[in-house]
Amino acid sequence: MTARLVGRRPHVEPDALIAALVPPPHFAAATFDSYLPDPEYPSQREAVDAARSFAKGIGRRGLLRRSSAGKGIYLDGGFGVGKTHLLASLAREVGDRAAFGTFVEYTQLVGALGFQGTRRALQEFALVCIDEFELDDPGDTVLMARLMRELADAGVALAATSNTLPGSLGQGRFAADDFQREIQAVSSVFEVITIDGPDYRGRGDLTFPPPAKVEDVIAAGRPDGAACEDWAALMEDLTHVHPSRFGAYVDGLEVLGLRGVAPLTDQAQALRLVALVDRLYDRDVRIVASGHSLGEVFTKDMLRGGYRKKYYRALSRMLAMVAGE
Repeated sequence: MTARLVGRRPHVEPDALIAALVPPPHFAAATFDSYLPDPEYPSQREAVDAARSFAKGIGRRGLLRRSSAGKGIYLDGGFGVGKTHLLASLAREVGDRAAFGTFVEYTQLVGALGFQGTRRALQEFALVCIDEFELDDPGDTVLMARLMRELADAGVALAATSNTLPGSLGQGRFAADDFQREIQAVSSVFEVITIDGPDYRGRGDLTFPPPAKVEDVIAAGRPDGAACEDWAALMEDLTHVHPSRFGAYVDGLEVLGLRGVAPLTDQAQALRLVALVDRLYDRDVRIVASGHSLGEVFTKDMLRGGYRKKYYRALSRMLAMVAGE
């Protein structure tokens, strides 16, 4: 049966949220051995060695050595250098006592279980992995800083990825200076591991292929596991679904056809698209799109602003999905 996205209103039970804290399908088979460091960037090999050593400090399946307990590593670097691959490899090495989720999934967990319930649930893990750690508003800054601090105090090992150094979280997004105490609390938990290099998906080239014809988009949406949606209708529908539910929103989708792609002018809408792109990429969804190029959906002002790294990551991932990589 052909899938539809517009109109979906997924409900996710709290227990299912905990059970879903595993690496996404795109990274399910990721290992340290399958990460291929670029010899031109020694920091990539150093990052693999550091992450592997950190995993050994936790112990296989989280049951042996605990020299990494209460400590954290923070993988910092541009998009496409393999940070999520290494984070998923770390979770895989620890096994079922590792929790893996995106930043927004953990904030949603707090919304579903409450802060104390979330802390109790996560304290059962030996390792908590946080992908794309971003502090986009003051509330999340205070919330996640406190959660990370209390988990570390309880002896949980932490690992995170981000495009922003811990001490710079929030800059360009809100009044970061007013929240330096919380930001420094996050920063103090982690040892920063910087990963240099180009985007392996595009090698720095974000040139998109010409948009598809409308009839090709419609045809792409006909098989099982495929959906064909009008761009404007999909963007409007996203306003009715919390980003933490975008994973459930696109579950079962293999191909997404988009008719009438057009540039976005609203930043909130653009950030919702970023969150949707992340969940589509996690699930290896292929995109076929007509109208404007997907490379044009973010304005020049957006690409110069405080969220530019999010937007460039989304462009890189959309290019990979359009190309079927």
